[in-house]
Order: sequence, then structure tokens, then C-alpha cells
Amino acid sequence: METGGCRMGGAGPGGPAAITLEELDALPEESPDSAYHSHGSSLEEEAAERMDDEEQERLLSYWQSVGRGHQVDVPRDMAEPIQQLTRNNNPQERQSIPFTLIQRKEKLGDLLYEKRQYGKAKWACIKMKEKQYEQSICLGFMKLMRYICEQNSSGLYLGITVPIVTIVHTNEAHSAMTQAVTVAYYLPEVLQDEPPHPFDSDIIIEEWPATIVYSRSFRGITNEDSIMREINLLAAILESPELCLRDTFIIAGYTNPAAANRHNEIWFLQRP
Repeated sequence: METGGCRMGGAGPGGPAAITLEELDALPEESPDSAYHSHGSSLEEEAAERMDDEEQERLLSYWQSVGRGHQVDVPRDMAEPIQQLTRNNNPQERQSIPFTLIQRKEKLGDLLYEKRQYGKAKWACIKMKEKQYEQSICLGFMKLMRYICEQNSSGLYLGITVPIVTIVHTNEAHSAMTQAVTVAYYLPEVLQDEPPHPFDSDIIIEEWPATIVYSRSFRGITNEDSIMREINLLAAILESPELCLRDTFIIAGYTNPAAANRHNEIWFLQRP
């Protein structure tokens, strides 16, 4: 989701330049072919702009349709960020968050979970507290999209990193989630030392300490029911769940919230 332009002027310091009748008569007549070539580029540009606008409308309409399913309003000013993120959303251009694999736990050939070490890093974070989890992650992700797509102090597209993560909290019994969540975007390696400042004051740049996580994959939508199910499932699988925080977990999303069959992970955080 890039814009740019240049301005040219032919006038000198003294004002607009004048062309005499003699000079006008001396100019060669423009043939039909040359006229076509001189105007062809502008016609092509107009056609490209129309196609660009049509693509924006199509993508915005799709996101608005998905948003309505989650009771989320996708505003018109999201058209350009959605388009830019879509155009850059191919696997070759995504940066995965680096980690060190410590252990893989398998049973009968199926992967139960992975134990990983994530290093200290800076994240762009936004706290949300909507009535439903899906509303919080959709609205939080849209705000982060604007930051990624040039609405930052560098004025540049920052690049997508995966996963986008959401910190969730539960009660001690793991029976219910609280409404407050934090949606976070890992800043690319080249921006870790000097992250661009967000224009949105709700987005905060935070440095997270090195952390050991226990990760288990699951697919589909993420809501209060599916998250609680995955938390309880991983708690039952782990040999020593008491080593992890009991009320704070991370949902890692590898596909955007508009996708139907999402690739997700549940992360348990080992106590410091």
C-alpha cells in the first residue's frame, strides 16, 4: 500500500516566458503519429489510474464485507493501505520473526508443540478493548496497517513481518478472557535500532525482553471460544505448565484477520 510526483516550470525569474509569432511559425507541424505518441502516455496513465481506483474499490469492498461479519466498520481511508499491503503481501517479501528452536515435542509423528527462544526486540503495539476479540484485532490491525503503509515519520512502506501477535489475558482458572488485548507488529531488522515514529499516538513502540515460548499451531478463526480451547489444550499437553505465566498468552497470526482459514499459533510464555 507509494505515491509521488514532480513539478516542472518553464518560466524564468522574471515571469512567464513569451513565444513570438515568428518563433511559433518556425515550429515544425505535429504529425498525427507524433500527436499520438505525445498523448499516448497520458492516455495510458489515465487508464492505469482508473484500474488503480477500481482495484482499490474492489479490495475495500471485500474488506468491508468481511468487516461486517465481525461487526467492524472499515472506513474509506483504509483503501490505500489495504491496496498497498495486498500488493506487497507475497511470501518472498515477508520477514519472519527470528527465533531459536530449542525443542520439538511430537507424538506418533504429529507435532504437539515447539519450545522457542525469541530475542529482545522492538514492537509497534496498540491496546484495544472492544466488546469482542475479533473486533479488537481487526481494528488494531487496521491501525497498524496505516503505520506500516507510510503513516510514520519515515514516510516509507515499512514491510510486513509475520506473525502479527496479540497479547490476551485470562482469569486464573483459564475459564474466560478479559476484553483488553494488545495487538503488536514486529519491526523489521533494519528498523530495530531506529524505529519510525507512528503518526497515530495510540501506537507505542515497546522493547520486549528475550522470551522462551511454547508454541502450538491451529487453524481457523480466532475468537474467545477457540482461544480458550487452545489454551486449555496446550496446558494439558505441556509437562510443566506451571513454568509459564498463567494469565497471559499470545495469539500469533500468520494471515490477516480477513482470511477465512487462518494459520495461527498459541504461545505460552515461560516465567522470567
